[in-house]
Amino acid sequence: MSDTFDELGDLEADGVGPLYLRLYRHIAEAIAGGRLQAGDTILPERELAARAGVSRVTVRRAIDELVRAGYLVQRRGSGTFVSAPIGRMEQALSVLSSFTEDMARRGQTAESRWISRSIATPSPDEIMALGLRSEDRISRLERVRSVEGMPLAIERASIPESLLPDPMAVEASLYDWLATAGNRPVSAVQRISAANVSRTDAPLLQIPEGAAVLRIERVSHLPSGKAVELTRSIYRGDAYDFAVELKWADSEERTQT
Repeated sequence: MSDTFDELGDLEADGVGPLYLRLYRHIAEAIAGGRLQAGDTILPERELAARAGVSRVTVRRAIDELVRAGYLVQRRGSGTFVSAPIGRMEQALSVLSSFTEDMARRGQTAESRWISRSIATPSPDEIMALGLRSEDRISRLERVRSVEGMPLAIERASIPESLLPDPMAVEASLYDWLATAGNRPVSAVQRISAANVSRTDAPLLQIPEGAAVLRIERVSHLPSGKAVELTRSIYRGDAYDFAVELKWADSEERTQT
């Protein structure tokens, strides 16, 4: 690992672009090439600046960008370390389940960092999706979903207040809470589209602004057909694959189509 940082003396002559980007590339390439391994400690800011012949401001900016990109992780009081690689997860689209249930099937524990929980007046699209009246109210839940400290998704859920009168009552799985109240959804319509992460959401997912993400909108229904949930989620594009099983239509279906 020391050799990796000993090479920093040539940073001024290392390509073009701002110095912080040259340092960023040097460290990112060392991680990608295996010269820096998951768990390795990055030199302290002062020592890194001295070896690279740049200011501490330059080092700080490069490190901040590497953290946002997911290459590094900072632990308060301990230092900066190389992140563990993200394993891609495959999620079947034929099963209606929650993030908590998806992770449990993989033997992992879902974690939540709440951004907000509130009761609000529904927007026009929430009124249409959930079949509400203009005078109805909704509970909104917004949180970052993680596994082992790694953020994977941002969930923004809207539920009619009549079904969730106290949004603070949801602590882990929304579907578990709805099931306890007798309102577990049994069907859903889900739409997936590609997008680039916004400046607001990028830091929450620890990825660069503009990075590829999957945008998912789900409207879930009770057995009666009543809409119970509108959730708009953003999943990291470097961590998720969504898979669906396709079957060849029988002769009657082929004739109709």
